[in-house]
Amino acid sequence: MNGVLLKRIADAFLLAAVLTLPACVTVGPDHQEPEVSWLKDWNTDLYGQVEQPAEQNRTDLRFWTQLFNEPELNGLVEAARRDNPTLRIAGLRILESRALLGIAGSNRYPQLNQVTGAAARVEQREGGGQDVGFNSYQAGFDMGWELDFWGRFRRGIESANAAYFSSITSQHDVQVLLSAQVADLYFGYRTTLLRIDIAERNAAIQKRSLEITEKIFKAGQDSELDVQQARTQYLATLSTIPDLQATLVRLRNALAALLGRKPGEVPELATVRGPLPAIEPLVVQGIPAELLIRRPDIRAAAWQVAAQSAQIGVAKSDYFPAISLLGSIGWSANSLANSPDTSSLLVGPALTWNVFDFGRIRGNVRLQDARLQQTIEVFQDRVLQAAREIDDSAIGVVKTAERQKLLDAGFDSAQRSLDLADTLYQEGYADFQRVLDAQRALFAQEEQQLLNQSSHIGSIIALYKSIGGGWTNMTLDQMIPESVRETMQERTNWGDLLSEPVPTDARP
Repeated sequence: MNGVLLKRIADAFLLAAVLTLPACVTVGPDHQEPEVSWLKDWNTDLYGQVEQPAEQNRTDLRFWTQLFNEPELNGLVEAARRDNPTLRIAGLRILESRALLGIAGSNRYPQLNQVTGAAARVEQREGGGQDVGFNSYQAGFDMGWELDFWGRFRRGIESANAAYFSSITSQHDVQVLLSAQVADLYFGYRTTLLRIDIAERNAAIQKRSLEITEKIFKAGQDSELDVQQARTQYLATLSTIPDLQATLVRLRNALAALLGRKPGEVPELATVRGPLPAIEPLVVQGIPAELLIRRPDIRAAAWQVAAQSAQIGVAKSDYFPAISLLGSIGWSANSLANSPDTSSLLVGPALTWNVFDFGRIRGNVRLQDARLQQTIEVFQDRVLQAAREIDDSAIGVVKTAERQKLLDAGFDSAQRSLDLADTLYQEGYADFQRVLDAQRALFAQEEQQLLNQSSHIGSIIALYKSIGGGWTNMTLDQMIPESVRETMQERTNWGDLLSEPVPTDARP
């Protein structure tokens, strides 16, 4: 009998759904990606100033770090993508969004599927003093299905789906930042090594000058002043080395943290030596506006707009009545003699409507609309900031390249000046102050030459970061280590969610 009743409830639910769903509407605004009015006319000086040789192959933005031809750097970037804690957290947030999407999708089906049961022992004392006791049993199954008549649940799924894609593009953005951070720290380390080499080399030159002045002073041919000045300059140069060595350790520790390792554990840096790489003129594929709008952080902001836009529809659906299908099967019995079992069946539609809400619904719609406008403003601001970053980094690339030519020429002059000053001093045609001045000029010029070369590389890194380069579509296997996934699966039944493919980003 109970099986027949259950079938009747299911048939009634199916019939009601078939009859009512065609009449369903979806309230609230349909998403439209915000327009950036100035973007179609915007361009940067990037293509006007950065040379584009016809024979040069265009750089793949996903692997732009390879243009430096530094195997150690490429290995560090891959290690960071594998082990960086922040990137791993971004991957786990994709799983979080995937779970929330599953929760939102479950509202398409009956929301109430509840089995109830109760058992009780009843003791009664009658007027004559006789005790009567019996057992009571009840069981039931309740089902309730709020039909998505106004699109509340469809908008909720739309919002959760947009938030899911936002988490994917946010993971891409973390990759962009991570690639740039690893490259910056790597070349910062390389630059610091070279600065130490420059200081040691100049200290060696100054030590020879000190030895010469001491020899001349002991021979009685000059005053002690030259000796003390030479010693002062020599010790001043030596004093810069400990601070540079401390900087070297800090850079190495920062890089280790990006790699998810303990401080100092970066064996890849052990073989790093030699001059900074010479970079060929840049070629970036695509027009700037297209590169800008494809940046992962901007795509994530666009998905956030889509997610919040759907929330207005969820809020507006409260203006209208909620139409539900209800069903219930009940059974009760007790142990009294001549007391038959009873069963019941309830099936039918129900309507609830918040007619008097005293402005609560209107206030919630306004709240969601204000939040939507905030996400739109965030999107517009990110586009503006992205354009600024592209322009800033492009001019940085151009001007550091121009400055490098001047500094290279200046270094040659400083080296020649020191050679002449040394010769004239030893021959007695110039005082030692000329030598000191020439040594200081050479030291400063050589360091400026190196620092500008480092700034040029930093501007290139900033340029590729500003156009959103340095990310790839990663699988969950790549985002989250197997040991972590196994632990999560042991702790919670994740089903196939830990192995399903991660979709690529698409326009909302």
